[in-house]
Amino acid sequence: MTSSSRPSEFDLAQGIPTTPEDVVALRNVRATRRLSAEQYLKALARLPAPPPEALRARKGALGGEPFRLP
Repeated sequence: MTSSSRPSEFDLAQGIPTTPEDVVALRNVRATRRLSAEQYLKALARLPAPPPEALRARKGALGGEPFRLP
C-alpha cells in the first residue's frame, strides 16, 4: 500500500483551521449542552448495569504496596 505524497488539507499536528465564527458557534453549542450535576447523575442512573460476568472478569490491582500520602 502506498500513500499520496501530497500534504493533506488538514494537518492535525498543527490543528484544524477555524474562523472566529466557528469558535463562537462551538461555544454556543457547548453552553446549551452543559449538564448540571443532577442531570448528569440521572443520565448515569439510566445506563444499564454491566452483567455480573463482566464485573467478575475485571482485573484488579496486582500486588504492590497500597499508595499512601506522606
